[in-house]
Amino acid sequence: MSDTLKIAPDFTLPSTGGEDVTLSALRPAPVILFFYPRDNTSGCTKESIAFSGLLPDFEAAGARVFGISKDSMSSHDKFVSKQNLTVPLLSDEHGSVCEDYGVWAEKKMYGKTFMGIVRSTFLIDADGNIARHWPKVKVDGHAEEVLEALKSL
Repeated sequence: MSDTLKIAPDFTLPSTGGEDVTLSALRPAPVILFFYPRDNTSGCTKESIAFSGLLPDFEAAGARVFGISKDSMSSHDKFVSKQNLTVPLLSDEHGSVCEDYGVWAEKKMYGKTFMGIVRSTFLIDADGNIARHWPKVKVDGHAEEVLEALKSL
């Protein structure tokens, strides 16, 4: 997926907190979607804590922030509770949203090839366009970088 403005694929997914989230219903608020591989793994925990820590800043800028993985709602609920996360997590158990956003891809680790979520973030503007895409995210400083990009919309 390129950085050229493209309409963000719409979806409805279950969220921690018990409600379903429909992307198009959030307009005109800007939306940040961070896709991560798995609950309770080191990088994913660090990233989720960083977005949770900056959530008041994102909200002050009028944005909504969501983490998305293929983990179940049960897994998400445990992750939120264990790590005291404030950012809502969405469950894409069937993987259709991951496919639509192009983050479900072949990965390699320790010489093995497998399919998984490539850590990626999308900044969606008030009109529902993808304003910025960060593929293959490095966690350190990432949430801060996304916040700065949001402020420049």
